[in-house]
Parts: sequence; structure tokens; C-alpha cells
Amino acid sequence: QVQLVESGGGLVQPGGSLRLSCAASASAFSIFTMAWYRQAPGKQRDLVARITSDGSTTYADSVKGRFTISRDNAKNMVYLQMNSLKPEDTAVYYCYDFRGHWGQGTQVTVSS
Repeated sequence: QVQLVESGGGLVQPGGSLRLSCAASASAFSIFTMAWYRQAPGKQRDLVARITSDGSTTYADSVKGRFTISRDNAKNMVYLQMNSLKPEDTAVYYCYDFRGHWGQGTQVTVSS
């Protein structure tokens, strides 16, 4: 059974940074596209960033230039470095493997 476990969320002031991590239990992790999604209260879950097996990345327009997705296939890990955080980035952030598996989510709150 595949498990995705996120960590690294928390409370940060506007302009601050956080680094989210996602640990995947799956074998053959390196061949799968991985992604981070987020869901704010009362809103749908939206794609934030995606990274393919060869390291190609795509980002939502709202986070381009501020967020960076990366992966370490040797450790079965995916990361999301978030800089210049804004209050509108407040949401629960989820890791997803495009095979129907979601993590439990980690809360990110940007507030002064």
C-alpha cells in the first residue's frame, strides 16, 4: 500500500519561507510524476506544482517565481520550497502521485 506523508507546514509571517516534504513509501518512486496541491477553506483543491520523473516542472501562475518543487529519488522524497509567502497561500497542502494516492495534508498559515 502506497503511503504519502507530508511535513513541514506551520505558521509563518508574510514574506517568510517554508519547506514542505513528502515521503513516499512506494517502490519505483522515480518513474512517477509527483505534485503538490493545496486547498483553502471553502475552495477546491488546486494544483500548485508538478515534477516529472526526469525533473521537468510546472507551476501554477500564482506561485511562479516563489515556489520550487524538487525530488530526491534515492530517498523517495518530494519537496516544495515556498518563499515570499503571502496570506493567500494559506491552505492545506497535499502531496499526490497521479496514481490516486494522497497524503494527509499539512497546514500552512501565512499571517502576521
